[in-house]
Amino acid sequence: MHFRIQGPVSLSGRFRPAGNKNAALPILAGSLLASDPVTLENVPEIRDVMTMIQLIESLGATVERLGSGRFVIDPSGLEGGSLDAELSSRIRASILLAGPLLARFGEVVLPPPGGDVIGRRRLDTHFLALGRLGAEVEASDRYELRTPGLIGADLFLDEPSVTGTENAVLAAVTAHGQTLIRNAACEPHVQDLCRFLCGLGAQIEGIGTSRLTIHGVRTLSGGEHRIQADHIEIGSLIGLAAITRSEVHIEEVDIEHFDPVRVGFARLGIECDVRDGGIHVGADQSLEIRPDIGSQIPSIGDGPWPAFPADLTSIALVVATQCRGTVLIHEKMFESRMYFADKVIAMGASIVVCDPHRAVVVGPSRLRGGTVESPDIRAGMALLIAALAAHGQSRIFNIGQIERGYERIDERLNALGANIERVESA
Repeated sequence: MHFRIQGPVSLSGRFRPAGNKNAALPILAGSLLASDPVTLENVPEIRDVMTMIQLIESLGATVERLGSGRFVIDPSGLEGGSLDAELSSRIRASILLAGPLLARFGEVVLPPPGGDVIGRRRLDTHFLALGRLGAEVEASDRYELRTPGLIGADLFLDEPSVTGTENAVLAAVTAHGQTLIRNAACEPHVQDLCRFLCGLGAQIEGIGTSRLTIHGVRTLSGGEHRIQADHIEIGSLIGLAAITRSEVHIEEVDIEHFDPVRVGFARLGIECDVRDGGIHVGADQSLEIRPDIGSQIPSIGDGPWPAFPADLTSIALVVATQCRGTVLIHEKMFESRMYFADKVIAMGASIVVCDPHRAVVVGPSRLRGGTVESPDIRAGMALLIAALAAHGQSRIFNIGQIERGYERIDERLNALGANIERVESA
């Protein structure tokens, strides 16, 4: 299966972003801590989420789909033990089951997690944090964790890892005593996980900061929670609308989480209006790269929240190819994420890849259609954006990578005027 795209296109209309993938995954894991069923709304029905649902079902939990994006998780039949190795190999988020299963059963066996191949993605932060909370960790071709009982502790994370923070939170909410997590990640999806757990009875202070204080409780109840909109999908749509000179209104945006994205895109000459509970992207963007003071070449670099999100650097690189001027895209977190730039160069972009972390983009370039393969979720979406702005026909293979993070993206963009056809590969 691949996408056949005809470009360039002009889009128009209203777009409703899906639920946040990176919030849904830890929240699904956290539902295993509840004593009663949990109802989740706005769950993105994408491949990674469906794999996580299969994983928790394989452990004995029951998952019922009530309708589009609405699921009930009943953890009453949950059993401990080993995670399914094949399912675990599909997603990195399988590691997020460590905290809940340790808390419930005192032991868990984890096969190596999967996920995007975008560079080394260490797990040390997870195991160091869980070790401080009272777990013993044995690492070989799999990870075996055991504890006689989790106990609150003062944790300083060796890096503000998102999933490492989430695992520590999941383990600590029912641990005995108080836990302090310093140098915690504070991305929107970490905040959403904490709010979800508080809705079940957890006691967490400092949500949205790098310092979380957790007062352990004996049990968590059931409850309901609506997963917030995906700010990465919102950023992707802003970039797409801008470079295709389209007028698009993005609904249900959490404006509180918009500033880091807005500041990054403003450097590329993209301005958006906040109106009607959403973001309005006009068709008349300047697309002029804004130099730093002294006419210095600007840089768009990612980092822990509230810096520009790492998951949008691939999108920013493609958008920059259609902007007048020169900009440095600096991907600081993953050393393989810039490799997809060669595919954009083959489509006509003027990009110098300096090293695994940095690329200089000179624009605007006339992109032409090409045949490419999606290497990971975000690069795949960036290539789809490039194809929609390019002249001629493009084909994107390995679209399963895109669909791990973007729900029915072809249908939803076609509703705005895109020309994306899903084709059976020969």
